[in-house]
Amino acid sequence: MTLHQLPNLGIGIGLRAVHYEYIFEHHPHIDWFEIISENYMVDGGRPLENLERILDRYPVVQHGVSLAIGSHAPLDFDYLKKLKNLTKRTKTPWVSDHLCWGRAPGAHYHDLLPLPYTKEVIGFVAERARIVQDYLELPFALENLSSYVTFKQDEMPEWEFYSAVVDKAGIYMMLDVNNVYVSSRNHHFDPIDYLSNIPLDKVLQIHLAGHSDHGDYVLDTHDTYVRDEVWNLYASIYPKTKGVSTLLEWDDNHISFEDTWKEALKAKQFQKNIIESHPVCHKSASPILLNI
Repeated sequence: MTLHQLPNLGIGIGLRAVHYEYIFEHHPHIDWFEIISENYMVDGGRPLENLERILDRYPVVQHGVSLAIGSHAPLDFDYLKKLKNLTKRTKTPWVSDHLCWGRAPGAHYHDLLPLPYTKEVIGFVAERARIVQDYLELPFALENLSSYVTFKQDEMPEWEFYSAVVDKAGIYMMLDVNNVYVSSRNHHFDPIDYLSNIPLDKVLQIHLAGHSDHGDYVLDTHDTYVRDEVWNLYASIYPKTKGVSTLLEWDDNHISFEDTWKEALKAKQFQKNIIESHPVCHKSASPILLNI
């Protein structure tokens, strides 16, 4: 499947339990929701009841946090079976998870741990990702991490590693623009270099989120508003994707549903202003500064 065959769902937000009451009472007009797959990979009960109520009104996309594609532990086909069963319920157009490791034989660390950027790891991860996509029978995307450490054995920059995994596996990119910015600050590279050297024709969805800036380092906290620096990167990259679904993540220190949706709608206003008013902006490699 090529990207032009995948839907642009518009602007969405991550579905969080703290907003259920408002959503079920007011049925707000929102393009779509992204769910954390693991929260609904159960046999029954309240989680699935709530999910069914969402599915009655909204498109839903699945995003996972525990596949740990880069781990040396064998792929967990019990997990993948539950994941695939959930895709049949949600009718998700694609499935995504993170380009990371987090499992070892007999242990699951429940964290998104970075991988060494080597040719050997590219081959290992790509083969596993290919198997996952074939098994799910859906487009599968891997998301770039916010990272805080590097490895001495790294052979290339992150964007080259990320691009090679996606190309070799025949999968897609879940591009988190906030994560690019966070990592660029922590590892002292230019985020524009990153965004200029990935295959944008493989990006099927964009993530936006807030982070905490501590000066010497930046943490990906998902607990505040998207910062101007990240909006500016989004402004530079979105037109070059030729239009893909965009998702706002907000996972802690929650604000009201209405205010969360207003934050997400900044992306829609950007798309309207930039795409309509600057139809050739996709030719520029420089970020377009926004007044937010």
